[in-house]
Amino acid sequence: MSTVSTSRPADPPADDLDPYRFGWRYVTTLNPDGSESVSEVPLTEEDVLFPQEGDYILQTDLHSTEIGYLKVVLNSRPPRGGRAVAIAVADCRVDWGVPDLPPMGPDLAVFFGIDRRKNWATLHVVNEGARPGPVIEVTSPSTRKGDLVDKPDLYHRAGVPLYVIADATEAGPGRRRLRLWAYAYEPAGYRRIEPDARGRIWLEGLDLWLGVVRDAEMDCDRLACYDGATGEEVGDYQSVTRALEAAMAERAESEERARVELEARQQAEARAEAEARRAETEARRAETEARRAETEARRAETEARRAEAEARRAEAESDARSLAEARIRELEEVLRHRDRGA
Repeated sequence: MSTVSTSRPADPPADDLDPYRFGWRYVTTLNPDGSESVSEVPLTEEDVLFPQEGDYILQTDLHSTEIGYLKVVLNSRPPRGGRAVAIAVADCRVDWGVPDLPPMGPDLAVFFGIDRRKNWATLHVVNEGARPGPVIEVTSPSTRKGDLVDKPDLYHRAGVPLYVIADATEAGPGRRRLRLWAYAYEPAGYRRIEPDARGRIWLEGLDLWLGVVRDAEMDCDRLACYDGATGEEVGDYQSVTRALEAAMAERAESEERARVELEARQQAEARAEAEARRAETEARRAETEARRAETEARRAETEARRAEAEARRAEAESDARSLAEARIRELEEVLRHRDRGA
């Protein structure tokens, strides 16, 4: 396997190194009192090689813009047969499905055979039935060794058919220079590919060339994609990156709008639920009052029946007394007649 001389400048003294130069991750720990605390833990160089979901890896603005440009261009290729030529992901954790090879986080990775894009936190190559395509890394001072020295072997083990490194160095303050290194897969190891006479690398399966041009506006080197048929640069770099920034702004606005709508919907649902509970409480109270009124009505009916029975009893007693009195008078009259006849 070919190796690459990094020609890195000497590392600064350890005391001068920023512990957060690679980035950080948030770690939750359980306190003795049962509460949880979240701390910011600096990443190591190995963490950058094998990231976890949620890691924040530091990149320069130009690095992010350049990767964004490549992602937009590669994902905007005309479809063939009703499906995308390929799907490109940027800074997405990739599980290659290779034993003893932890998931990695390529700057940009292309995959064939995926029918539709998903909101991957980790793209599982085997589960998606994907076939790896080219991988492109743009070096940064803190990750250059990993891109040039460590990753060729790792990507070869992952079966990546083409590994391209855009090696960024500084020729002076703000004077960024790029050099392309490319490696093609062979069973025994990667074979070094030299750029063509124009300094371009052919991206197999994408009908694109990848090259380096001088950007007059930024006064530095940048990556550019060229159509394989016409040789023309695919999209104006500035317009594509501005469109990317606009799309990101629109996405942020859409997410904020969705957040506001979600909060409004949740508040409306909470109010509706409170009103429903209040109505249910009122209904139960009304039902209780109705049962109480029904009980009182039954009691009143029972009292009325009792009063009616008492009235009938009193009337019967009065009638009986009247009859008895009349009978007594009759007997008294009979006795008087008898006395007079005697």
